[in-house]
Amino acid sequence: MSTLLEVRNLKTHFHTRDGVVKAVDGVNFNLEPGKTLAVVGESGSGKSVTALSIMRLIPKTTGVIGTDSDILFKGESVLGMDDAGVRSIRGNRIAMIFQDPMTSLNPVYRVGRQIGESLILHKGLKKKEADERAVELLDMVGIPHAGERAKDYPHQFSGGMRQRAMIAMALACDPDILIADEPTTALDVTIQAQILELMIELQERTGTAIIMITHDLGVVADMANEVMVMYAGKQIEYGTAEDVFYRPLHPYTWGLLESLPRHDVSEKGILLPITGQPPSLINVPSGCAFHPRCPYAKDVCHTQVPQLTSIEDGHSSACLFSGDPGFRRETASPSREVV
Repeated sequence: MSTLLEVRNLKTHFHTRDGVVKAVDGVNFNLEPGKTLAVVGESGSGKSVTALSIMRLIPKTTGVIGTDSDILFKGESVLGMDDAGVRSIRGNRIAMIFQDPMTSLNPVYRVGRQIGESLILHKGLKKKEADERAVELLDMVGIPHAGERAKDYPHQFSGGMRQRAMIAMALACDPDILIADEPTTALDVTIQAQILELMIELQERTGTAIIMITHDLGVVADMANEVMVMYAGKQIEYGTAEDVFYRPLHPYTWGLLESLPRHDVSEKGILLPITGQPPSLINVPSGCAFHPRCPYAKDVCHTQVPQLTSIEDGHSSACLFSGDPGFRRETASPSREVV
């Protein structure tokens, strides 16, 4: 299967008064058509900045993408495109569902018009044709009375309906890649399940590849083909969803899994959080960035920076001890028993 998107040594840094924020620091991954990659990690780990870098939405005034970085869409460098080239694929071939639909939708334009705008721009449709297609898209994502609701403003939609409208907008031009940045944040669990089910159905129908950005492993348990775990701007584990859930290699991934509520555990008690706080991306700890929070850290972890290394076929980890069979452990985290 041909590779749709290649991200090579992505480094996105921001210059601030306090210093350089290394938001993304050397990320590599490939995405194939029809597949779902979940990007997982705590807030501040670099997930959203990775997505914004792919979309070429990093502010030029403060953000810098490394000269040795590259993002290839169907073999063509996105970073090497001029502004017109980027606009031709943004929202057309690569679309994004942003984290907060209330701030992403323009409050002074009707929802239907906002959806139809990309169809006029990228597909050359007339306004009437675009309006009709917008109604079809709203109906496709499960909004009742779509013809009437297309005339409403964003504030007249509930949170779940606004998120559905954002999905309709993102899918308007039949993109090859859909980037979903925390698409279920602030929604109740019932609406979360409906949104995820909708995305799965649309992917099966259209063959769109998805990059799902989230801090919740439970959300992507039934959805992702591959999982990339990020910490302090770096990818610290990469593998299939089955590998990451059942045979995790990195202590940080162990901590993420152990901190999830579980139905299959009979003991009642507090959750098991990862101790400490995520590091400052201006002053990242020396050696392994996770060592101040890692209960298994040794002296070498304070000085030697671990590289993402293939431990098993298609399963990589950035831990100095992941290659030691005695250091690894199995985990029982069946996806359907995680909430």
